[in-house]
Amino acid sequence: METIALLLDGLVIAFQPINLIVIIIGVIIGLFIGAMPGLGSVNGVAILLPMTFLVPPTSAIIFLAALYYGAMYGGAISSIMLGIPGASTAVATTFDGRPLALKGKADKALITAAMASFIGGTISVLLFTGFAPMLAQIALDFGDQEIFALMLLAFATFVGLSGDDIPKTIFSICIGLVFSAVGLDIMSGEPRLVFFDIIGFMHGINFLVLAIGIYGIGEMLWTIESNRGDSAMSQAVISMSGILDSLRDMRRTWVAWTTGSLLGFFVGILPAAGATPGSLMAYGVAKMTAKEPDKFGKGEVAGVVAPESANNAASTGALLPMLTLGIPGSPTTAILLGGMVIWGLTPGPLLFVEEKEFVWGLIGSLYVANLFALLINVAFIPMFLWFLKMPFTILAPIIFVLSLVGGYAPTQDMHDIWLMLIFGVGAYLLRKLDYPLAPVVLAVVLGPIAEPALRQSLLISDGDFSVFFTRPIAGPITIIAIILLILPAVKPLKRRFFPGTNSETS
Repeated sequence: METIALLLDGLVIAFQPINLIVIIIGVIIGLFIGAMPGLGSVNGVAILLPMTFLVPPTSAIIFLAALYYGAMYGGAISSIMLGIPGASTAVATTFDGRPLALKGKADKALITAAMASFIGGTISVLLFTGFAPMLAQIALDFGDQEIFALMLLAFATFVGLSGDDIPKTIFSICIGLVFSAVGLDIMSGEPRLVFFDIIGFMHGINFLVLAIGIYGIGEMLWTIESNRGDSAMSQAVISMSGILDSLRDMRRTWVAWTTGSLLGFFVGILPAAGATPGSLMAYGVAKMTAKEPDKFGKGEVAGVVAPESANNAASTGALLPMLTLGIPGSPTTAILLGGMVIWGLTPGPLLFVEEKEFVWGLIGSLYVANLFALLINVAFIPMFLWFLKMPFTILAPIIFVLSLVGGYAPTQDMHDIWLMLIFGVGAYLLRKLDYPLAPVVLAVVLGPIAEPALRQSLLISDGDFSVFFTRPIAGPITIIAIILLILPAVKPLKRRFFPGTNSETS
């Protein structure tokens, strides 16, 4: 009852005129920042942090949190509209969001993405409100063994029950792992995989450069070949019937958004993870548990719902270790942490005791920001659809320029521009050869997380791999991952020795 009373007090604070105004402004700015390739929530929060000095501390953090929420929603817009992830957190949305748009169902893709984001955000805020102390303790129990086991499970979901060609999937994962290892060795500091001794490879391969190269340049080349300069999209009109149809889709895909929300929140509270691996893992789980996994990658609504619910849930989950432990769960929350310190607020367990008004005002604002993000996002859909009516001969140069700007902005290094172009051509060629691109992206994201966790675990155990099986949390996760990895070998044996089972299902 005390929690409910504190939450009600927080909602009262959130609905104060100044806080309500900053929430709406933050959500709108966040939507457009999230939709711009190369920006994302990290850059948006960092750029607008100085503006928060114009308002009181509570309103300042509420504004930044609303911007964070809006950017999570906005990332899906360019993923669906242009095939370019607005941020790394929206990469998985591209897999099915873009094919849906190319089928003339951009309105359905955008509406379901907004609804899934709302559901994921709501579930995660409810979990945050009710179980913050317990979940914070669980996060503390996660060591290197548990983190590696979780990363192994993510790879296993793509391999074990994938509808794609298994050898090609494994090959794509290996390519991604090679890319993730480029740069300086995390233990020795020695250069590794620095191709042709090019200095630009010393700082590794920027994930955003790879993502924009694959899903911006690569998608543009593929569309040019497929459409021969015709319009990339058929016309789409938003209507009440379309909204109701999307609601029915949400009811049909309840497993995808439920698992996506829970998985996203759980992954989000881990300081080493974040929204990007959470959304990719949610996509893999959704595909794994689907009745027709072959539809994924071709415009399956569940392929949009799962990652969008996950990345929004993860964004809330990332706030948990920041507020309770002072450990940022994502790059964006690290900037939010800096903003809190600037305002004289010290994150940690005592924050819930000494600054109750601030904490619960922030939690209450998450409910409000989530609702406004849904309404504003849906309201702006006609404008997004209008943009799509342009012929691809006009869109292609815009996509190309946006990709160049997005690739250059993070590091301001021409090396990344050339690398992005190479990735684009490579992604186009891989797609022509029917190699899946999602495992490449997954490996690039998870590789830098899995490698140090594996090496640290083996150093502690003197090279004994049993450490991944003996720990109470890591053990079950590792076993499940191994089962999923050996399933591809079991399926052919089942078809060989039990042929009757296939005829029944066909």
